[in-house]
Amino acid sequence: MRYALAVREWAELGEGPTWDAATGRLIWVDILSSRIHSYDPGSGRRTVMATEQHVGAAKPRAGGGLVVNLRDGVGLYGPDGGFSWLLHDPVAGRRANDAAVAPDGALWAGTMRYDEAPGGGTLTRIAADGSAEEILGDVAVSNGIGWSPDGRLMYYIDTPTRTIDVFDFDGQLAHNRRKFVSVEAGAGLPDGLTVDAEGGVWVALWDGGAVRRYAPDGGLDQVVELPVRRPTACVFGGPDLTDLYITTARAGQAAPHPLAGSVLVLPGAGRGVPALPFGG
Repeated sequence: MRYALAVREWAELGEGPTWDAATGRLIWVDILSSRIHSYDPGSGRRTVMATEQHVGAAKPRAGGGLVVNLRDGVGLYGPDGGFSWLLHDPVAGRRANDAAVAPDGALWAGTMRYDEAPGGGTLTRIAADGSAEEILGDVAVSNGIGWSPDGRLMYYIDTPTRTIDVFDFDGQLAHNRRKFVSVEAGAGLPDGLTVDAEGGVWVALWDGGAVRRYAPDGGLDQVVELPVRRPTACVFGGPDLTDLYITTARAGQAAPHPLAGSVLVLPGAGRGVPALPFGG
């Protein structure tokens, strides 16, 4: 399987790709540059929107606009671009990181400390009405979140643990946390993930220069080597959800690869599951 260049960019910390089926575009963020990017592969049209804070993730809303995981909480952009806070919870030294929309339309939003101190991050479920429940409160770097195609399993990564965990999911909450797979030392750190239509889990390996697919039983199924050292996350997109888009980062590298910070794509990598918009 060979990668191609989808979008040339110089993102410091490109992250959180999402395919918005309603508009036929890819949405992702550059966390440290406080930017939300979009790309329409059909027309080649791109947009860039600045946020006032570091932004960990941006996801479509059911009524239009975006829900965003920001440094000081979760906010809403309306279709007209107007902004309001849904959950304002600033904590000194902490910022937002990855987030995902669950099968019931709730947002699961992660945080981490800037110094990545163990126990400084959280994972919180935010319902459409803005009510919030902290699910995990002892996280270092809250990262990839995804659900099995039938919605009965939830996968989750706290990056320094080197582990993808799996929970049973009851339609709203996650229970019975256990190890799905561990990434061996020297292969990089698990970062963002996505789940395909067959239940395979694709994960980007920070400092590993690759994405991997794990079969539903946890067996390592595919390894795709990339030219960049720091891929961050991946998602299936395109009209038939068969192209795997991969965000990457330049941050922390003295001499990053020329494609670091760009969005790469693996055409025909598999088939994804349509992403649901946030219900609020």
